[in-house]
Amino acid sequence: MTDAALKSDTQDIVVDEVFPHAPETIWAALTSGELMARWIMAPTGFEAVEGKQFTFQTTAAGAWDGVIRCQVLEVIPYERFVYAWKGGHEGNVGYGSRLDTVVTFILSRVESGTRLRLIHSGFVLPKNDTAFRSMSEGWKKVVRNLDAVAAEQATSKLRH
Repeated sequence: MTDAALKSDTQDIVVDEVFPHAPETIWAALTSGELMARWIMAPTGFEAVEGKQFTFQTTAAGAWDGVIRCQVLEVIPYERFVYAWKGGHEGNVGYGSRLDTVVTFILSRVESGTRLRLIHSGFVLPKNDTAFRSMSEGWKKVVRNLDAVAAEQATSKLRH
């Protein structure tokens, strides 16, 4: 094996979308535990406060209990929301392998609403191949769900 073959590579998932909602509406969906439960998973112990630790529960596999351990790293209202995303177990190969990544949401106001750029960074390949492939597709669906939840929020605000 060459040195290059032995080195691991890191990859990021990037989803870039423009939504017809104000940044404040997208922000509310990103930073409300109740709304997060509707577009991604129900968080436990979540608050959009730097340093706050929270968890998501997903399907367990092998030696991994299915708990995704997160910590809020950065909160800039209506602009940037970042948290650590850690899960898996060293003993697992494929689904449930050790994952130590960061999820970043960047919002910017555009003429038609809000541009949301999601970056899930730090996938170590080939170790995290399975997570990288499934989450690449998963985040696209999650972002569509986020849009639907934001649309409902925007509509309910108009009614009140």
